[in-house]
Amino acid sequence: MIELHPTDVAHGGEAVARVEGKAHFVEGAMPGERVLGEVIKDGGSWARVELHRIVERSPHRIEPPCAHFGVCGGCQWQFAEYPIQLEWKRTILAGQLAHLGKIVEPPVRDTVMVGAPFGYRNRADFRVAGGGPAFHRRRSHDLEPIDECLLLHPSLAELYARLGDLGDATAVTLRIAVTTGARLAVVEGQVPATATDWGCSVSYRRRGRLSAVIGDGTITETVAGATFRITGDAFFQNNTAGAEMLVALVREALVPRIGDTLLDAYAGGGLFGITVGRDLAAVIAVESDPLAVSDLRHNAATAGLAVRIIEGAVEQAVPLIGGRWDLAVVDPPRDGLGVKGVEAVAAGRPRTIAYVSCDPASLARDARYLGERGYRLLWAAPVDLFPQTFHIETVAAFSAG
Repeated sequence: MIELHPTDVAHGGEAVARVEGKAHFVEGAMPGERVLGEVIKDGGSWARVELHRIVERSPHRIEPPCAHFGVCGGCQWQFAEYPIQLEWKRTILAGQLAHLGKIVEPPVRDTVMVGAPFGYRNRADFRVAGGGPAFHRRRSHDLEPIDECLLLHPSLAELYARLGDLGDATAVTLRIAVTTGARLAVVEGQVPATATDWGCSVSYRRRGRLSAVIGDGTITETVAGATFRITGDAFFQNNTAGAEMLVALVREALVPRIGDTLLDAYAGGGLFGITVGRDLAAVIAVESDPLAVSDLRHNAATAGLAVRIIEGAVEQAVPLIGGRWDLAVVDPPRDGLGVKGVEAVAAGRPRTIAYVSCDPASLARDARYLGERGYRLLWAAPVDLFPQTFHIETVAAFSAG
């Protein structure tokens, strides 16, 4: 057993305590506490510690409201007051930009709160255990049956309550559109006969392919005055209020002008190209997922925009475009742009780049690559799309010169 005094929170959500310079990571502890734990993994310069007892509690510690907390792996921070969670996200982002991005005194804003700290998710992906919805247990592939998830938007929670016995289904994804009330379930394995009672569109997923069973397998959401079709498993932000905030911050970062051409890299269904780009001279959208491309074409046509759509990976497709673009917005997956992605986007010499990130570490690394190509980080705004978790969404503004 070891006694520790955590002082910080690490990227990944664990508290950090240092003993003779060695970092000890303690899940479930908070800075300012005195805790007892057991080292379960020694990595040489660092160690991971299993929390056994809190000897002195932080005044910001609260009782987690969810009965599944601590067993279910979905949430990590329900034990902390919400304002403290927001501050942790700001400091984690700043730390990554300083450490990995090599940016002295990184210009990080306060974390933006976009709504209630519970009841915000418009999508949930469940496995099935014993005929009912389940999540993976903390640090395990085992399943934990879920009676209630406090993160679900009320409309999604209502759909969840209708499921009943899922029979031989192996997984189910539930999606709702907050603004229109549309609902969708995507089932893997056998679709239950009771699916007709769910009151939503239902699709069947097999080997990654989708087939509509009830309805057309889509929902329609509205963000920033634009309408978006979302098909089955296609990516869309899981927090609708958060999507609105991301659009506003991207517009602020880009400072668009009427005659500009916008490159929308990793465009998805067109969230940024169709909203921020609707008053510009031209939009070039690059996306590799065929499902998203189908939605993107539909959404651009609905908006009346003549978007130039290029299907392919950003690092391969963008160099083939040629010419210049005045602005760029990038929303890459967790791995970020990487060297080749940065080179591709910067090749068009945009005067500003809005970088939407779901991982502070990859953002920090790419900020360093962008700096090497003459782009300066103006500001980074953490946005809390995922309260009660350590996940941090960020909009970062980069300027040429």
